[in-house]
Amino acid sequence: MAKLITKEQMAEQESYIMKLKEENMRYAAQNGHAKLALTETYGCQQNENDTERIRGMLRQAGFDFTDDSNKADVVIYNTCAVRENAEQKVFGRLGILKHIKEERKDMVIGVCGCMVQQEHITEKIKKVHEHVDLVFGTHALYKMPELLYRAIHEKKTVVDIDSSDGAIAEDIPIMRDDDKKAWVSVMYGCNNFCSYCIVPYVRGRERSRTPEAVIAEVKELVARGCSEIALLGQNVNSYGKDLDTEVDFADLIRMVNDIEGVERIRFMTSHPKDLSDKLIDAIAECDKVCKQLHLPVQAGSNKILKEMNRKYTKEDYLAKIEKVKKRIPNISLSTDIIVGFPTETKEDFEETLDVLRKVEYDNIFSFIYSRREGTPAAKLDFVLTDEEIHENFNKLLEVQNEISKRKNEAYVGRVEKVLVDGVSKNDETTLSGRCDSSKIVNFKGDKSLIGKYIDVKITEAHTWSLNGEIAE
Repeated sequence: MAKLITKEQMAEQESYIMKLKEENMRYAAQNGHAKLALTETYGCQQNENDTERIRGMLRQAGFDFTDDSNKADVVIYNTCAVRENAEQKVFGRLGILKHIKEERKDMVIGVCGCMVQQEHITEKIKKVHEHVDLVFGTHALYKMPELLYRAIHEKKTVVDIDSSDGAIAEDIPIMRDDDKKAWVSVMYGCNNFCSYCIVPYVRGRERSRTPEAVIAEVKELVARGCSEIALLGQNVNSYGKDLDTEVDFADLIRMVNDIEGVERIRFMTSHPKDLSDKLIDAIAECDKVCKQLHLPVQAGSNKILKEMNRKYTKEDYLAKIEKVKKRIPNISLSTDIIVGFPTETKEDFEETLDVLRKVEYDNIFSFIYSRREGTPAAKLDFVLTDEEIHENFNKLLEVQNEISKRKNEAYVGRVEKVLVDGVSKNDETTLSGRCDSSKIVNFKGDKSLIGKYIDVKITEAHTWSLNGEIAE
């Protein structure tokens, strides 16, 4: 059973929220406006969900929000450790903030999340970016009010990167950007230790929320008008293994499916080795569960899969995909693929292309391997040159683009129910949303349709999106 943050610990953080709020009320009375906070998120949906909690605590503490770092009184970057480019972006942002803080001495700069859970990164921040006031890791998220209060008053860098496996904190205030769709974390951490991945080291071991806590959050969201729920975890298929209950992830999605007011259920991410027949049946039988599955394969070569410590073979993976397709004929499939794992040869890469052609994914998320300090793969030497890796990456996209375009063309003439997310950045008369399979659909319409489900007839297909018109 996962360790829980106690009510007493949460009450202590609420007291710091009230202290910050009282100070902010005095500031607003003197200056005619509240202090402004800026939050910026890097990385996965779990980080996005964490930032919603950071914003919730800041809002309860009396902060308003801005996207302009020149106006912000508090800036918090919630960071990612999965790829190097995300880290470099954060360091670049910190360099810009240094010049702003020279003019605005009272600005508080915070860096949190997976990146700073690594001790060598925190040491670099303390040495190179001395203007940073606050550093806290993934396990200290619930303590942000206390840490921020200390950073404001102690005038020195406050650091909390507790290296324990973490605990679950319920009832953290949350501020969501979307009224109709919401991420709901069902578990945290990962036990898989893929050789290229830093996540188990920065997120800790797997720990599941109780079914009662998950269901209570979903019901609260529905009461506020939310209708699309996305269940979230580093490996949702492992949900419940650490609980004193017989409930697994298949059971959980059936429980969510029974909640009145929920219209769509999505989830991610699934690990292939843990995809059970029971879960496949639940996806097929639950009417509210979107017929969409994201199943990261990462590579097609058995040699590379073994060196990645993925715990399945290419044949195992393809057999599960065939089972999914047979049970759910209209399923939309997506995956993650890493190109350029250190020991990958040209022949290994061809095995990955073979998986693409056999599965015919609707969409892929592809990345060039990024060496992560502290992982076993970081010690391996590369077989391919950087140029060869980039050539393979481009080839992968070429193959998948043709498949995605062809898969999307099959939608032309069909009517799809679309949850309207918002307007196009380039044309305010064009709306955009996602259908059941999570494909982006663009169509002409009035802004009053945002947040509603609309039937759209698909008229045109592109590689990554669909165009349509409101169905009669």
